[in-house]
Amino acid sequence: MDFRFSPVLGGTTLVAGTAIGAGMLALPMASAGMWFSWSIGLMLISWIIMLRSSQALLEVSMHFEPGDSFHTMVRELLGPKWSLVNGFAVAFVLYTLVYAYVSGGGSIIEQSITSITGTAPPRLLNSLVFALLLTVFIWWSSEAVDKFSILLVGGMVISYFISVSGMITHLRVDTLLDRGGSGGEMIFLWGAVSTYLTSFCFHASVPSLVKYMGKEPRTIDASLRYGTIVALVCYISWLTAADGNISRADFRGVIEAGGNVGDLMAAAGNNLSSFLILRMLEGFSLLAVSTSFLGAGLGLFDYMADLCNFDNSRSGRTKTLLVTFVPPILGGLIWPDGFLPAIGWAGLASAFWAVIIPALLLSNSRKRYGKAVYTTPGGRLTVPLLLAYGCFVAVCHTLFVFNLLPMYR
Repeated sequence: MDFRFSPVLGGTTLVAGTAIGAGMLALPMASAGMWFSWSIGLMLISWIIMLRSSQALLEVSMHFEPGDSFHTMVRELLGPKWSLVNGFAVAFVLYTLVYAYVSGGGSIIEQSITSITGTAPPRLLNSLVFALLLTVFIWWSSEAVDKFSILLVGGMVISYFISVSGMITHLRVDTLLDRGGSGGEMIFLWGAVSTYLTSFCFHASVPSLVKYMGKEPRTIDASLRYGTIVALVCYISWLTAADGNISRADFRGVIEAGGNVGDLMAAAGNNLSSFLILRMLEGFSLLAVSTSFLGAGLGLFDYMADLCNFDNSRSGRTKTLLVTFVPPILGGLIWPDGFLPAIGWAGLASAFWAVIIPALLLSNSRKRYGKAVYTTPGGRLTVPLLLAYGCFVAVCHTLFVFNLLPMYR
């Protein structure tokens, strides 16, 4: 082999860990209308598009020094106006995701306590406690987030394998294929494309891989391919488990109840007879939302500190904390059931900064610098393909928001 195994393993873990998170919990709800077969097709398309856009960023990165950020590449190749718009898109994604995780975390805690005790605690209190506990780690230091995240990820991996493998052993083929219904309709696919796109969003990690590995395109490319394949396998396993246990008709109730993660857990509880599997599923969901909150929250925290020129003192970090987390926490308290729509909005912004921007960067870098030491697979078709799909996602989500595309309910 021409690439080093150990760095590939580390890079694969980084890519998969960044991509996999709470967004996957939205997949069964977003795909309830089109159901399993169409979901797998859309998943594969989303995977190859996001892999190609990350490889486009890798090619562009080869013209810059290790350590140069995504922001630097946009400013140098596209100019300050594009850099400003891209920065807004990134901030929008992070704020939206933090809000979604506040909403989802409170929903999971409420459902878990209700299913065990029979008493429903206040949703607002659940969301507030969930958010405040996690923001303490971010306020304290990046090192605190890193150490706590290791514990959370370890628990998430264990609970994922126990819950998903247990659900698959209870899988009902008739439910998975919706033999008692229509089997899914393609018309519902268009409203789900932005949510599926979000599931493979890890592109801010590409400059980080170049920074830590240096200009080792074969090693980094292997990390991108293997990391996204790990995410793909996890998502397909999760969809198989969810669609094989919760009927398509039952998802109507989940969506009508608000489409939050707790509603999904409640539907799973009605179809799973195993107490252990259900508790593991709730544990996995809460840990997934928590790790995603810490990841997105820390990224937004650092971004806002740099934007507002706040220092790293306790008072400076407190100011950054307020600017970063007060808006999404208030949003989670005022609109407690916005998890699913928020993931879709994040997908819309991701289509811009993780698909369209990489395509423009690739086009301009080839014009300015010529051939790089690494070439994105797909040749000349890569740029128009990425631009077309990014615009397609944006159009689909816009039509969906204005109720010009049907929603399964």
